Amino acid sequence: METLIYDSDLHFEHKQWERELDFWKDELKTFKNRLSELIGLYEDQKFLAKLEHYQNEFILHGNVIEDLEETIEEHESNMAEHSKVGEKALDVSLVNKHVEFRKKMEAQREIYAELKKDFFEFLTQYWI
Repeated sequence: METLIYDSDLHFEHKQWERELDFWKDELKTFKNRLSELIGLYEDQKFLAKLEHYQNEFILHGNVIEDLEETIEEHESNMAEHSKVGEKALDVSLVNKHVEFRKKMEAQREIYAELKKDFFEFLTQYWI
């Protein structure tokens, strides 16, 4: 028996991911604002080095978010092309790409959660 994967199912997951990425971007703005507030509070070089570390991590994660958003947009375009020609089910290669992207999202969730945990531990360490 053949299993069909419909573009509407994948589109739904894309929308979920887009909302998650928007939330991450919003959080990153808040974290960057917090870093700005902390600059100048301490002169300790170790503290300042950690601030710079987190600033760099937040920038890197922002870049990852942009890359993930671009990938979703490309996949949506591919699905739209299929819809234009009347195909409601996607071919195996597009579905495989979707599954691989899902794995990337899952990995990025873990990376981002660890970054946030570390950042909050850092803030707690300095009672800020």
